[in-house]
Amino acid sequence: MATDTRARMLETTARLLQHRGYHGTPLSDILRESGAPRGSLYFHFPGGKEQLAIEATRAGIEETTSMLREILAAADDPARGARAFVEAAAGIMGESGYTFGCPVAPVILDAHANIPELADLCRRAFEEWTGVLTGAFTQAGILPERASALALLVCASLEGGMLVSRAYRETEPMQTLAIEIESAIRSAMPQHKTRRTLPARR
Repeated sequence: MATDTRARMLETTARLLQHRGYHGTPLSDILRESGAPRGSLYFHFPGGKEQLAIEATRAGIEETTSMLREILAAADDPARGARAFVEAAAGIMGESGYTFGCPVAPVILDAHANIPELADLCRRAFEEWTGVLTGAFTQAGILPERASALALLVCASLEGGMLVSRAYRETEPMQTLAIEIESAIRSAMPQHKTRRTLPARR
């Protein structure tokens, strides 16, 4: 089906961008690894590689945002939710053989490939993720300025943790960060806002 071809191309592009960045991902590799015929490229993506990169990055951002919202909503409190989010990312990274990563970090490190729309998409991704976290923290009684700082801490720690875990090829650095993140957020929460403190995972 045509939609299957399009989906494969987006999935392949997202995966390759995470590993190589924009400039290190030639169209020939996307076509080969997705199994898509060359003629389907401009049928599904008239804008070529640039459109592919933008749409693949957008899809990765939306997936990450949905995952973050779902984990926070399911958690007893946002401190536990933030920890669970980092732990989930660590689990996915381990299962992927340390190929999983942030959908925007490699593109940013590649200087956004000089594509303004892609640069704006990456910036808005962090605004959305920190916004979701800030909202959850303020609802738990944390002062807005502190909530915003903690949201940035979570995002920056996760980005750095994925890099370190990939270098060591083990999830322990991310697991350690998850515990520290929970502790930092919980210490900022008024006691009456904490519904239930769960025992630490081992």
